[in-house]
Amino acid sequence: MTTLPVHDAIDVEATPRAISRKATGADKVFVAAIRTVGSVVLVITGGVGVFLGWQALPTLRHYGWSFFTESSWQPEADVLGIAAVLSGTVLVALIAMSIAFPLALITALYISEYAPAGMRSLLVSLVDLMAAVPSIIWGLWGSYLIMEHAAGLAMWLDRNLGFIPLFQVDDADPNAAVPVLSRYSFSMFVAGIAVAMMVLPMACAVMRQVFSQTPQGEKEAALALGATRWGMVRSVVLPFGRGGIIGGAMLGLGRALGETIAVLLILSPSFEVKPRVLEIGGNTVSALIAGRFGDASSSQLSALLAAGFVLFLITLVVNTVAATIVNRSRSGAGTDA
Repeated sequence: MTTLPVHDAIDVEATPRAISRKATGADKVFVAAIRTVGSVVLVITGGVGVFLGWQALPTLRHYGWSFFTESSWQPEADVLGIAAVLSGTVLVALIAMSIAFPLALITALYISEYAPAGMRSLLVSLVDLMAAVPSIIWGLWGSYLIMEHAAGLAMWLDRNLGFIPLFQVDDADPNAAVPVLSRYSFSMFVAGIAVAMMVLPMACAVMRQVFSQTPQGEKEAALALGATRWGMVRSVVLPFGRGGIIGGAMLGLGRALGETIAVLLILSPSFEVKPRVLEIGGNTVSALIAGRFGDASSSQLSALLAAGFVLFLITLVVNTVAATIVNRSRSGAGTDA
């Protein structure tokens, strides 16, 4: 019997084993299930967009670009446009986010870094409970409880910041002996407060979840080097959770853009571009659709679906930009040193 030389035997044994990247068994089932779910989501989303776009074609052909520049909504006069509702949608969403974002960030930081261990589960449950409250409840809360107090705050803003056009209210005297609070009610400002309370728990949950994943070793290292609790949060937790902060804010913005019932209950319908958020009146795309859908004719229905198609595209763009930003600023990137 012949034997291989020692160096040939070593070469044979050192040959790398072929590794297959194909999933097998449970992994194969999991990959197939995930691909199926992802494909179904894409098909449903694409189907919604195609349906809205197809239904919007008659309106876009009839009105052209004036549908986007006209602010009036007068079906009886064959004058329809969404300029006013688009501006109202953006303003209500921005007001909501300007209130909800700092509150969500502070709440998430407190729960993850400052709250006693025995209270954290309770606080997390309370935040989740806020997210489960129906939107109509938030609308009733804003209309019957917050309206009066928000009107007082709006009057204070008009009195002290009225030189800024955004906070100016026409036909109202905030310095009068008996000021008329009704001039400051049913405004985009009040609607934005209600929407902010709906957006806050969603954004807070995302931020808190990311903050809780900060490596404990890095936090302890910062404290060992002499950093204060806030210094550790600023140098470790916030950079690590950058992606979660952006993702939570964008998720809240998407919710604020599409909120319907709360805005419909609070905001007094008005079809004019209102850059002054403290004044009575305003409208959003979703509130317009909800308020006019029931008694709309076929032509008006096409116009409402066209407005919904525009809102769908805006939300899609916001979510796409958010995904891009989150991917470029992944959580933990700021702590890699």
